[in-house]
Amino acid sequence: MTGAAAAPVVQPSAGALLEVTGLRKCYGDKVVLHDIDLRVDQHDVICLIGSSGSGKSTLLRCLNLLEDVDDGVIAFEGREISDPRVDRRAVRARMGMVFQAYNLFPHMSVLGNCTLAPRRVHGVPRAEAEQRARDLLARFGLADQVEKHPDRMSGGQQQRAALVRALCTQPVLLMLDEITAALDPELVGEVLTIVRELAEQGTTMILATHEMAFARDIATRVCFLDQGRILEQGPPSEIFSSPREVRTRQFLARVLG
Repeated sequence: MTGAAAAPVVQPSAGALLEVTGLRKCYGDKVVLHDIDLRVDQHDVICLIGSSGSGKSTLLRCLNLLEDVDDGVIAFEGREISDPRVDRRAVRARMGMVFQAYNLFPHMSVLGNCTLAPRRVHGVPRAEAEQRARDLLARFGLADQVEKHPDRMSGGQQQRAALVRALCTQPVLLMLDEITAALDPELVGEVLTIVRELAEQGTTMILATHEMAFARDIATRVCFLDQGRILEQGPPSEIFSSPREVRTRQFLARVLG
């Protein structure tokens, strides 16, 4: 982005890493996100739940500046990143994003995928970037996949590699978009185990998920989205046991029944 200026300093709530106020997103005449308010503190694990098409993925893409917002403010680390003058690459360098379709570069090895951003964006020396990637790949059971290309790996291995690629940039906020949706049921567990480990280690995360039992176990807060609105949010014990909204109760009855 040319001519990017420093984003205005804002005053987020005390302790907030990311704070969203009145976010609105449209595609033409269709409003897909309505007046979203969301706060994320350090070490939070925010689970976004809701039916397909409720706005979960669009919200994540707005937070990561992959989509422009039509109204509202997104503040990250004390600066308004929704300002059109912001340096988007600099913001994304502080965030990690993992997609349900992996999005690994097919022409590169796993090691190449995992070291590209640290080297090109963060200026990490090759040897240091490769050692960091090898350590993470080994930790997540992929030490023997380092030199393979994505098409030689299973879906679960590719998704774990995508997680490692995001972690190699040492993000302060990790966003996961339905990362088990494209996996066979038998592979879901191995990916969720990694996410659970990250949560236990204090990684700050926002994840869109259809895995309700998993959300109940790891979330510090659950947000139920319906037709582009956060209809209800609160601790998992509250959302799953005694939701206030009729629509939330209907959704949970269907997916948990």
